[in-house]
Amino acid sequence: MSQANDAAAPTEAATGVGADKVPAYSWYALSVLVLIYVLNFIDRQILSILANDIKADLGVEDDYLGFLYGTAFAVFYALFGIPLGRLADSWKRIRLMSIGLALWSTMTALSGFAKNATTLTVARIGVGVGEATASPSAYSLISDWFPARLRATALAIYSSGLYIGGGISLLIGGLVVENWNAAYPDGGPLVGLVGWQAAFLSVGLPGLALALWVLTLREPVRGAIDGLMTPEDPEPFRGFFRELFQVIPPFTIFGAAARGTGALVLNLLGAAFFAALAWTLWRLTGVFEQWLFLGVGYYAVFSWAMGLRARDLPTFKLTWGSPAFLCIILGYGTVAFTAYAASYWGAPYAERALGVNKTDLGWFLGAPAAVAGFLGVILGGRMADYLLERRPAGRVWVILFGLVTPLPAMWLAYTTDDVVLFYIGAFLAQMLSAAALGAAAASSQALVLPRMRGLATATFFLATTLIGLGLGPFMAGYVSATNGDDLSLGVLSTLVAAPFGLVLLIAALKLVPQAAASVVERARAAGEPI
Repeated sequence: MSQANDAAAPTEAATGVGADKVPAYSWYALSVLVLIYVLNFIDRQILSILANDIKADLGVEDDYLGFLYGTAFAVFYALFGIPLGRLADSWKRIRLMSIGLALWSTMTALSGFAKNATTLTVARIGVGVGEATASPSAYSLISDWFPARLRATALAIYSSGLYIGGGISLLIGGLVVENWNAAYPDGGPLVGLVGWQAAFLSVGLPGLALALWVLTLREPVRGAIDGLMTPEDPEPFRGFFRELFQVIPPFTIFGAAARGTGALVLNLLGAAFFAALAWTLWRLTGVFEQWLFLGVGYYAVFSWAMGLRARDLPTFKLTWGSPAFLCIILGYGTVAFTAYAASYWGAPYAERALGVNKTDLGWFLGAPAAVAGFLGVILGGRMADYLLERRPAGRVWVILFGLVTPLPAMWLAYTTDDVVLFYIGAFLAQMLSAAALGAAAASSQALVLPRMRGLATATFFLATTLIGLGLGPFMAGYVSATNGDDLSLGVLSTLVAAPFGLVLLIAALKLVPQAAASVVERARAAGEPI
């Protein structure tokens, strides 16, 4: 391929040029990926409808429940997403996803045998590690199954599994808990399990069968659809283990030392900074586990990013070294900050404050939430593709829409005493915030080369996990726990993230079009052999 054609490839990706018909198999494969993502979020989100029962049985508070749902999962999901993202860029993505699905399904099922908070936390960590395989593999596969002009739409369809699974989880969880507890008020025949434990088992075990189905999918040729065919890596696991040892403390210190004295000193300074920050926040809040996990997580990401700069400068330059990429992932991270908090705490809030039972929450909060999220993410993805054809920053406008428009609906939902108005506000907030996801995901993919897509996806999810999932639900739970279990105040406190997201996304309006049009040139300038 000539240099002129090389340079044209990102431009086509940015503007949506190309009208080749998408094979039917691509749509079939996408439907399987959606099913995986549905189960992914059933296993992740079912904790919401079970939260009040877990609180009563295990004697924990709202800050722990926020930590369990958010930080305990998010840190390991984010950290293992980095080496697994690298593996998705070098190994068989279908095989990787199947293994991960089997792992997180097993750990979800094991959550059903937890008898204390520590055991439940360990199981939750395992779910995070397993689920870290899904989206890096899926985003990379979708980018090889669909042309640039339909990529935001395809990613939005995949992302709809998030909202379908999250909504269905409330329905499944509510039905299982109430029926199990009614049938076995003193504990079930299987080692005395109560309703919330049976619910974990009921959603975990089906994933093992789905993992076998996933293995039947065909692996596409990496980069072929963009004219940037990438040969298979002859040693795919070398990069994975290198990333693993660069991101998991304390091996990060040895990795830094291997790069030289300067890198070691910088790494130790980073460790000292994050340790001091975690200690300060612990003393201020009195919550040890939250800041220990996040401190380790942020330090590990810092170590990995510095190592990436030394090992793979082109990828570093197009991700961590790109202001456009950072504005997109951090800007969307603020959307996730409020959305995750509202999504998780909606059911516990309605059960406590409005007196709604679990079955009604499944039908009138969970099922409509699935519809709302599906509509929002699909319509947002289509709007992102439509606007991209007319203006280079079209996708960024959709992310801004998803940040700003849900705020009044959230305020309505968490200040009203009327359960119908709560349902309406929750529906609108879910639908409007969901509109941003496909646009944000496609924007991040458009800013890197095909070989970098898995790692770019893992980096994208660092923002949604370590910022959105790791902080949003915990902040809502902590504010609630320190203010007399006031979940209304807790959830509304997360709206403080919106102004920060607004600044980042306004900057992205200018930065993203320039960066998308110069991907190959910037990669080549950083040493990429293309």
